[in-house]
Amino acid sequence: MTARARRSGWLGQHAAAEGLVMLAVLGWWWMSNSLSAMVLPSPVSVLKRTFDLFVDPELSRHALVTFLRVAGSVFISLVVGLALALLARRAQWIDAIVRDRILVALNALPSVGWAILALIWFKASTLSVMFVQVMILLPFAVTNFMEGLRNLDAEVVEMAHSFTRRRRAVFAKITLPMMLPYGVAALRTSYGICWKIALVAELFGAQSGLGQLMLRAQAAADATTVLATCFAIVVLFAAGQKLVIDPIARAMRADLHQP
Repeated sequence: MTARARRSGWLGQHAAAEGLVMLAVLGWWWMSNSLSAMVLPSPVSVLKRTFDLFVDPELSRHALVTFLRVAGSVFISLVVGLALALLARRAQWIDAIVRDRILVALNALPSVGWAILALIWFKASTLSVMFVQVMILLPFAVTNFMEGLRNLDAEVVEMAHSFTRRRRAVFAKITLPMMLPYGVAALRTSYGICWKIALVAELFGAQSGLGQLMLRAQAAADATTVLATCFAIVVLFAAGQKLVIDPIARAMRADLHQP
């Protein structure tokens, strides 16, 4: 396939995708003309409110708080997940505890259960929200890192140990770089899931954030703010994906392909 054909195919795919979005917006606008704003506000009013969520100091504070909670929870879950995976690799009995007890419990407990427990233990606070998010993200991080450790090139690691007795040096120079693809996979998965559960965690255990903003909007029958909050989350998710996660993934691929 020539470069011109590939470019035409790419343009066609994007034109089709954007056309579907435009049709959806037009359908939304047409339906909003015959319904109350309390049921379905117009696309223009939702767009204005979404813009306000990022520029109005009072509203943008909620968006910033939610974003920081998500970023902090993802970071903590990756660090703790890596630590648990490394512990499980040290001995068979630790592996059994992590795999057959800890992971089973973390995967089985529902997010609502964690939210209620966090509210009882920590009251309505940022700690409560982040506790819920970390508990839900941990199984994904642990599973990815354990799989990465299981698939390490044993010969390379053994060769590294033959050159030095410094375990930390081997871990930093050999093991950790080989784990990077699994770390990026855990980062992508955890980041996406955390945004899905962020509002639920904030609905139960916070006095600020987009979840609380949505709860107040629901109590006031403010459908415009409810929809604007959803779109703000999409914007924040896409920004984190494009500005942080994708560059990390590209840098990792570049390092792997270096001679």
